[in-house]
Amino acid sequence: MHTYPDSVRFLYSLGNEIKAVKFGLETIRAVLDALGNPHTGPRFVHVAGTNGKGSTCAMIESALRAAGFRTGLYTSPHLLEPTERIQVEGAPVSRDEFVAAFHAVHDAAERLFSAGRIEHHPTYFETVTAMGLLIFRERGVERVVLEVGLGGRLDATNAVTPELCVITPIDYDHEAWLGNTIEAIAREKAGILKPGVPVVSAHQRIEAQAVLMRRSEDLHCELIQSNSDAAFEADARGSTIHWEGLTLRCPLAGLHQVENTITAATALKQLGVAPGAIEKGIARTRWPGRLEYLAQSPDIIADGAHNPAGARALADYISRFHKGRKVWLIYGAMRDKSVGEIADTLFPLADELILTAPSSARSLDPASLLSLCGNVNARTAPGLPSAVRMAQAGAAPEDAIFISGSLFLAGEARALFCHDHDSEP
Repeated sequence: MHTYPDSVRFLYSLGNEIKAVKFGLETIRAVLDALGNPHTGPRFVHVAGTNGKGSTCAMIESALRAAGFRTGLYTSPHLLEPTERIQVEGAPVSRDEFVAAFHAVHDAAERLFSAGRIEHHPTYFETVTAMGLLIFRERGVERVVLEVGLGGRLDATNAVTPELCVITPIDYDHEAWLGNTIEAIAREKAGILKPGVPVVSAHQRIEAQAVLMRRSEDLHCELIQSNSDAAFEADARGSTIHWEGLTLRCPLAGLHQVENTITAATALKQLGVAPGAIEKGIARTRWPGRLEYLAQSPDIIADGAHNPAGARALADYISRFHKGRKVWLIYGAMRDKSVGEIADTLFPLADELILTAPSSARSLDPASLLSLCGNVNARTAPGLPSAVRMAQAGAAPEDAIFISGSLFLAGEARALFCHDHDSEP
């Protein structure tokens, strides 16, 4: 396993992150200890929630970088390549760095397994989490923004002790692992809270807010509620928010990004970041695959909405900013998603619906979605390239083509239209 493709193949052999999910911190802590505890150096902002985690992380990291800090960003999943998950100073790590970190973590894990200190090899997510923390130490990163993978309480990222926790909106997703109620899901998310560590929370459902309040009181954490009652203007490409004397120009599309921007700004204020750096950092934020415009005439927009809350945000965006235009929706999903509720939200907004499947073993057969289409004109395509060709052949220049249902599908869309990345191994 001396090459990048070899390393990536081994990681994939560990199973996808949902199928191979293993809750518990014993393995990641043992591996980090064997690596010299790289997570004890930088200062961390730890971000959990259901929707908006990645966008919020990206804004916080961008502003910390604008403030002059050497930054690290750890997020998941990736859109095109695993290197995207580990970023230093706003750029994905190189393949060589990725391979070196993989070997260090893999070798440490093999030694631990041989000595009987761990029961099995770390999962994909545990391995890459340890790799990220190791790279951040080796690159001299000062501030790391760390996104939870799944849940929070027993997620591998919870091995760190942060200077600040952030909770984005909590909603339904991954119910099989996190629970079937908002309260149960919120308890898992609130598991990242640490004694005495302040926590910034976005506006939450009443049930989730009650859980966060109880948990913060038990741990003597200051709970800082972001003030989402700010004036703003928005168009199809972003928003301008007037918040506590600042003018926050968010380049990420969708009204849901207003909440994420305010949450990020509240966190940055708590961290003591200067107002000018907050404004500059948010204005420079990039977060691909989320209402991202990939082509024009017709507009082609990729969005990774994959749960009911994400579908509601996308539906709101289409209704507000594409009213009167013919809407084409290319939709593909994973088997573990609430496709019925998502279909009820999105499909009626489509004038033309093309059902397809992401390139994943977990993808849902598009033919199984036909029964959810109601009166919408729907057809199937075997994969995204053929679905895009089908839409482009029928769409007028003034139409809008949306590609949604999965971050995997959004990543495939970027691969079709963007040329600023290396190809997959």
